[in-house]
Amino acid sequence: MSFKDQFNKELRKKLMGELKITNPMAVPRILKVVLNVGAGEAVTSKGVIEKIQEQITLIAGQKAVVTKAKKSVSAFKIRMGQPIGVKVTLRGKRMYHFIEKLITIVIPRLRDFRGISESTVDQHGNLNLGFTEQTIFPEIEFDKIDKIRGLQVTVVTNALDKEKGKKLFTLLGVPFK
Repeated sequence: MSFKDQFNKELRKKLMGELKITNPMAVPRILKVVLNVGAGEAVTSKGVIEKIQEQITLIAGQKAVVTKAKKSVSAFKIRMGQPIGVKVTLRGKRMYHFIEKLITIVIPRLRDFRGISESTVDQHGNLNLGFTEQTIFPEIEFDKIDKIRGLQVTVVTNALDKEKGKKLFTLLGVPFK
């Protein structure tokens, strides 16, 4: 059974009971997953954005988009419109596949892992995880990377508050402290 089917059949009913929700459409669910990498070194060296884009595309299974600076910042030598990062937004089947991979493969691979802090769930019920290196994802081969980079993963939900979001992620299997 796929992760999406398990969520729709089993976890939705559990959430309805635990949160005392009578309307099935009011049950918190995941809307999208956003992967983001900021590349400050792209200002000085060429080809960095393409390498990051290639790695994020491998991790997500979907083509990554280059993000550009919205305004100029002279202290960081950034001009408006200059490429400074890479992001990808996952929805549907790819989103559920990525979440399943994140919970079952990636998080257990973290070094000295004792659980995710509850502060990673924001006041709107979204989960924000920062990873210090991209090598914990199984698609990335350590020999083929040029530099270890961090990335941000945001799981966006329609939960209206922190408690509902935390309950959703707990039932999905996210290991909190």
